[in-house]
Amino acid sequence: MSTNTNTTPTPLPKYIYKILPSSPTPPSPLPPNLPLSPLDRRDTFLHFSTSAQILGTLQNFFKSEKHVWILRVPYERVEKFVKWEDARGKGPDEKGGCWDVEGSRGLFPHVYGNGEAGDECGLRLGREEVDEVGRWERGGEEWGKEGWPFGEDEPKE
Repeated sequence: MSTNTNTTPTPLPKYIYKILPSSPTPPSPLPPNLPLSPLDRRDTFLHFSTSAQILGTLQNFFKSEKHVWILRVPYERVEKFVKWEDARGKGPDEKGGCWDVEGSRGLFPHVYGNGEAGDECGLRLGREEVDEVGRWERGGEEWGKEGWPFGEDEPKE
């Protein structure tokens, strides 16, 4: 994976999104720290998508899910821990991999080292980072914009 810490999207997103599978349901209220996904644990960073990337992420990593949980994170809450990275050329199963192997969807927001001592891999995602949790139902055979659980920043196809 090539890291590009000098390039960020313009304009910066208002939100970035973490996708969780349909089960288990995230606790309410959220704890200070949710368990890491196997992918985040393997890569030692938290994988996020922007609204322009989320449908591709769903199609490639959550295709079999009938619904998912979306954690909406205001970008300003994690900005100092975000590295915008290009996973071009890496397949989804490779460390640091991505579904967008051509790099057509731009750099992906990855959060590094925002946890406290004792947090798994030094990463934290919980009530201090997340401002809203939404349930998103898949409308058909493929994921589409229908059912987006938030009133703004709709996914782009």
